[in-house]
Amino acid sequence: QVQLVESGGGLVQAGGSLRLSCAASGRTYGRDARGWFRQAPGKEREFVAGISWSVGSTYYADSVKGRFTISRDNAKNTVYLQMNSVKPEDTAVYYCAAGITPGTIRYQYDYWGQGTQVTVSS
Repeated sequence: QVQLVESGGGLVQAGGSLRLSCAASGRTYGRDARGWFRQAPGKEREFVAGISWSVGSTYYADSVKGRFTISRDNAKNTVYLQMNSVKPEDTAVYYCAAGITPGTIRYQYDYWGQGTQVTVSS
């Protein structure tokens, strides 16, 4: 079983930066997909960024492309989301996830963290 714990959320001003972390434990072997999703009140959980653990290829939602960067640290079994030039519309609970195959659909992931709140003020 895989456990995922997010950290790094908080309050940040528009235009500022924030880095989220997702530490994994348990049997992560075979879970090549790592991703970040977010959910704002009244909205569906949406894909933000993803990465292949094995090869490091990345992909992003259009809404965050050029502003957010996903990365991994194999030694720490941790995935990061560097959020730059944040906007009020980035306000949401951010979740990290793991799955067998990298993708952009939430149902492709079978392990989820509990989420961390990101609030962007203006």
